[in-house]
Amino acid sequence: MDEVKIEHAPPAAVEYLALRQMAGLSPMSREGAEIGLPRSLFAVCLREEDVLIGMGRVIGDGGCFFQVVDIAVHPDLQGKGYGKLIMIEIMDYLRKAVPPRGLVSLLADVPADRLYAQFGFEYTSPKSEGMWWRQGD
Repeated sequence: MDEVKIEHAPPAAVEYLALRQMAGLSPMSREGAEIGLPRSLFAVCLREEDVLIGMGRVIGDGGCFFQVVDIAVHPDLQGKGYGKLIMIEIMDYLRKAVPPRGLVSLLADVPADRLYAQFGFEYTSPKSEGMWWRQGD
C-alpha cells in the first residue's frame, strides 16, 4: 500500500466506468458519468502509477442529505484494505462536512455491508427500506 497515491478529485469518466465494470458494479452511461462526476461533493481515488485502482464518492445537497456511492476496488486488489482506506477518507470528509442532524446513506452490496458497519452505518429496516428507480437505456 506504500506506493498508493490518494487523490481527492473524481476520476475521469472513462476510468470511472471501467473500474465500475471491473469491480462488478452496475453499468452507468458515459453521458451520466460526465455530468455527475464533477458534481460530487467529495471524491477519493486510489492510484498506483497513475492507474485508478480504487474510488469512492459522496453526493447530495451538501446540507441535509449525503450519499456514499461508487465504492470500488480493482478485483485483483480486493481484500487488501483499499476499501477501508477509501472509507477512512470519506469518513474524514463526512465528520467535517455534515451538519447536525444531517443524514448520510448508502446502498450496501453484500458482503460490503460488513465494511460499512465498521464505520457506524446501520441497517434501516424494519423502520424503512431502501428503494430505487432507474431510467431505462
